[in-house]
Amino acid sequence: MAYVTKSGDTWDVIAKKVYGSEYHADALMAANHDHIETFLFSAGVELNTPALPEERNGLLPPWKFEADYGG
Repeated sequence: MAYVTKSGDTWDVIAKKVYGSEYHADALMAANHDHIETFLFSAGVELNTPALPEERNGLLPPWKFEADYGG
């Protein structure tokens, strides 16, 4: 999936639009190294928008969350 910037977009604004939270700007930056120095985007820049890893709910300890019980 890709996102095409609008004039004035910033990493956090794009993350909010794409993922619903500005806290995922780091995922966008990691997927778009060629634009890492950009603070304020001009219109028409196509950015990769990777799927986010599945979040853990914090209720299970890591050894149970990642366990494969062969089922």
